[in-house]
Amino acid sequence: MTTVYDFSVKKPNGNEMPLKEYGGKPLLIVNTASKCGFTPQFGGLQSLYEKYKDDGFVVLGFPCDQFNNQEYDDINQTTEFCRVNYGVTFPIFAKVDVNGEDAHPLFVHLTTEKKGMLSKKIKWNFTKFLVDRNGQVVERYAPQTSPEKIEEDVKKILS
Repeated sequence: MTTVYDFSVKKPNGNEMPLKEYGGKPLLIVNTASKCGFTPQFGGLQSLYEKYKDDGFVVLGFPCDQFNNQEYDDINQTTEFCRVNYGVTFPIFAKVDVNGEDAHPLFVHLTTEKKGMLSKKIKWNFTKFLVDRNGQVVERYAPQTSPEKIEEDVKKILS
């Protein structure tokens, strides 16, 4: 059975990183954007990460520019924006496509495991996927679902 830990992703510097490095840790995987109406969710995501990182919980941010070009072209601008404006210390990876022919295999897996309301396609920035310690996708959240509303589910997978 395929898990999220079976995939590799690119760090901002372009180096590949196997997600198995997070093996055994619950994850919240989010497609992000720096210039979106939901961008303030970075603050809530950072709060969740800080609150539960000592329990092994990790937020993984994947910048995406597929929705109205709401991401910087330069990944360094993206990571700097997140750090300066929202104090982000959780991992931010290289930009990815989450839909279409060039969709990253991780996001193909996530959307296959947990479909949205009407389709498996990701509709907008800040779609979130909660992954348990076994690397299984347990929940998908709409972009408008705030990180604060996810906290109870995070507590459940940590216990």
